[in-house]
Amino acid sequence: MTDEQRQIQEILEGNKQAFSELIDKYKRLVSHIVNKIVKTNEDRQDLCQDVFIKVYQNLESFKGDCKLSSWIGRIAYNASLNHMGKKKPELWDDLSPEMSLDSQPNFELLLDEVIANNDLVRKISKEIQLLPSPYNVIVALYHLDDMTYQEIAEITGLPDGTVKSYLFRARRLLRERLSKKYWKEDLKQCGT
Repeated sequence: MTDEQRQIQEILEGNKQAFSELIDKYKRLVSHIVNKIVKTNEDRQDLCQDVFIKVYQNLESFKGDCKLSSWIGRIAYNASLNHMGKKKPELWDDLSPEMSLDSQPNFELLLDEVIANNDLVRKISKEIQLLPSPYNVIVALYHLDDMTYQEIAEITGLPDGTVKSYLFRARRLLRERLSKKYWKEDLKQCGT
């Protein structure tokens, strides 16, 4: 039995401390997802609490066929969409379909390298928040939570290829917004 399975079993047996530890472990993930979709602070806080209530209520149904983080992320994603009154996120196809996924390899390096620069991180985080759903969620899960395409696909219910495509589009939109809004010198500090 893994530590995760043991923790789940303890929670199912009524161990409140084990559930508190689960919340501490996954609150950042839930917060990232909820905050990217839900725009008001009051709604975000309530929804994060609701997500963990749903996790608790449905933990017995967790089969272990995916990571617990993916399962919890999926609950957060669906709860956020339901809260916004949508069954599926709006898809923004304002980018050229002939763009290849490999045409902007330096932007991924930018996102990975900027973590050390707090001022730029704040600017990028703000711009990520302004991206349309599901782009903002996918960027946050990939770059901030270090999730794989497959894990993101499990959370969002999108195919792996769509996740890759949306991540590319989100990076492109983000790069365009950053270059328009901030001086290129600010971005050059991060090696672009």
